Amino acid sequence: MSPKKPIAATLLFGIASLVLYTLLLMNSDLFVDWAERTIKGEKSLFLIPIVVAFVFSYFHGAFTGYFWETLGLRAAKTSTSKK
Repeated sequence: MSPKKPIAATLLFGIASLVLYTLLLMNSDLFVDWAERTIKGEKSLFLIPIVVAFVFSYFHGAFTGYFWETLGLRAAKTSTSKK
């Protein structure tokens, strides 16, 4: 019996990643504006790109993991004990 492939999760996180990248490209001028305002003194705006990076990292990382698992590729299990 073969293990169940996470096709639904792969599609869900893949679509979410695609939507996030599309939104980022459509709103890139907003990020430039925030960067200019940060330089002019609104220092708390530096948090926005950091939060966006964490959100991208989560969704894209999950998609990548499920993608490789769907293809049947998994990390090799090795022992870490010394002989």
